[in-house]
Amino acid sequence: MSAIIERIAPAGTWTADPVHSTVGFEVGYSGVSTFRGSFREFEATLDGSGLSGSARVASVDVKDEQLNGHLQSPDFFDAQRYPEITFKATELSRTDEDRVSAKGELTIKGVTHPITLEGTVSPDSTTDPFGREKVGLTLTSEIDRTDYGINWNAPNQSGGDYLANGVKLVAELVLIKAAE
Repeated sequence: MSAIIERIAPAGTWTADPVHSTVGFEVGYSGVSTFRGSFREFEATLDGSGLSGSARVASVDVKDEQLNGHLQSPDFFDAQRYPEITFKATELSRTDEDRVSAKGELTIKGVTHPITLEGTVSPDSTTDPFGREKVGLTLTSEIDRTDYGINWNAPNQSGGDYLANGVKLVAELVLIKAAE
């Protein structure tokens, strides 16, 4: 695995910089717009065993406290019973065009399914003003939320439902190499 990791980033352990990284989701809303949310508390690690990450459900942020609470309820993420969403990729690949693929498993509400995330990685690592080596990694995928037991919806008065079942997952990570 470490040879594959080295094609993504130089050997070592890399962790997400929480200030410069985001983990979120996008879902069609009311048939006319895209609703976006993110998680304020998350972790991601890239090392010789693969790429792994988790997001604290209680940190979901959609710019409305009442809706944040509803998303934490059993109708959606059920934060009390399932406090984390997790991802673990053990198969990573990078093409010469800086495209990346991460195959692994996503667990939401205790339900795990295989998933492939696609995206880009910065061509080379850089060093920030504090001497830390960094690399950028952006990954996206689309899932059907109902596959994970997130079934809440409401009928739209114009027809159909308010929420689409397809949800785009987005991770924009700035990874910092751990000191050796």
